[in-house]
Amino acid sequence: MSISGIGGAGFSNAAGLREIMQLRQQVIDKSQILQQVHAPQAQASGTASEGGFTGTLKSALDSVNASQSRADQLTSAYETGQTQDVAKVMLARQEASVGFETTLQVRNKLLSAYQDIMKMGV
Repeated sequence: MSISGIGGAGFSNAAGLREIMQLRQQVIDKSQILQQVHAPQAQASGTASEGGFTGTLKSALDSVNASQSRADQLTSAYETGQTQDVAKVMLARQEASVGFETTLQVRNKLLSAYQDIMKMGV
């Protein structure tokens, strides 16, 4: 079984190639138009989100803190006999542990990046 050009057996290779190039150019043109449409929106949102990294980092830390608090509460409830679901307690403890380890790794990467920047010559 052989594969013919885009238009089927009636098209020669040159015509098929020409059609592919026309489709390619149409895609490029539409992509450029979309980029022009979205560019002003991206610039406007970039200036409006001052402190975006700080806010994201703070929300991530708050999430980890909430996870650790929840794990502590479930552990206390299990120790005092208020709950019997040990799987739920262990899952919460594991989630808190993973969150803490992730936070620790992010801190290490940020510290390493800061040290690399400080070593750069100006």
